[in-house]
Amino acid sequence: MKIGIIDADLIGKQEHNFPNLASMKISGYHKKNGDNVKLIHFDDINPNSLFTQTFDKVYISKVFTDTKVPEYLLKLPFVSYGGTGFFYDKAPNLPDKIEHSFPDYDLYNDWIKEKKKTGKKSSYFKYYTDYSIGFTTRGCFRKCGFCVNRNSQRVNLHSPINEFLDKKRKKICLLDDNILGCGEHWERIFYELQQTNKPFQYKQGMDIRILSEKKAEILSKSKYDGDYIFAFDNIKDKEIIEEKLKIFRKYINKNCFLYVFCGMDSEEKYNLDFWKKDLISILERIRILLKYKTTGYIMQYYKAKEKENPFKDVYSALANYTNKFLIRYKTINEYLEYERAEAIIPFKKQYPEIAEKYFNLKFGEVF
Repeated sequence: MKIGIIDADLIGKQEHNFPNLASMKISGYHKKNGDNVKLIHFDDINPNSLFTQTFDKVYISKVFTDTKVPEYLLKLPFVSYGGTGFFYDKAPNLPDKIEHSFPDYDLYNDWIKEKKKTGKKSSYFKYYTDYSIGFTTRGCFRKCGFCVNRNSQRVNLHSPINEFLDKKRKKICLLDDNILGCGEHWERIFYELQQTNKPFQYKQGMDIRILSEKKAEILSKSKYDGDYIFAFDNIKDKEIIEEKLKIFRKYINKNCFLYVFCGMDSEEKYNLDFWKKDLISILERIRILLKYKTTGYIMQYYKAKEKENPFKDVYSALANYTNKFLIRYKTINEYLEYERAEAIIPFKKQYPEIAEKYFNLKFGEVF
């Protein structure tokens, strides 16, 4: 058969540069069965063209809900579509025979060649060329209301590493939802990763709230690739987060950042009182992270509500400050006064007590 695969995020999101694992598995399955597979784009499809004579089957996958896909594509009889971008927490699983197929790491080769012509450096393509990608576990027990895993009950074993390991690739990227929460299995998985002798990373992050001395020690002895990633989603967790950061820093003195989730009102009011409290919670979490020489990465929940946020310019400025890791080199004042002054000066005049408490804190400063 002639199979077409559309990675919708690759087309719909500017500068998106991470491969779609489902697409690679679908491609790997079909190639293994002798089918011809091609990564295609929206402009290869026209309802008035002889499209059905070009492809027997087309798969569309997307991860992000705000990625746009032409509606008529989804109605074509030979098109199947899936992923969290379409169904969020109710996304159907791939059939087991596809889910556990070896990913087709060559799927993006033609796209890479074309993209390189635009002057992109090799580092832009690192996840397409350097990493084996997969899940060793799936699911989480936290049931966070904003998460695609909110219907999940537990962390389950999913795939052995050799199911997706390409020995020719230098590194490994894991997409597990909560590896440290996988009962007694996490230690064996880390041992297997160490046995590959390849640097690895957990792209989705790890749950620092269940970090222990043993886990931190094993992490410290692993060939971890890049920044360690955790999450600080709720200011209510500040005591346990601080306790675990102490353990982390006891064993590991490398760069680390925590996702700082914000912008979600559980009461759906989105009034001034909510936005002020939410902003203060961001700043308080940044204060704690600075103390342990860690950085924040601000994640706004609902961009559609952003227009209702009276402090949206401050949020934007803070996100730029943290997410580009400028927090490691400058205080908030040093950054905002010179680079985003128009966003912060009115806020500082209105809330001088907040600015005084948070805007001059330095990376690694004990306060």
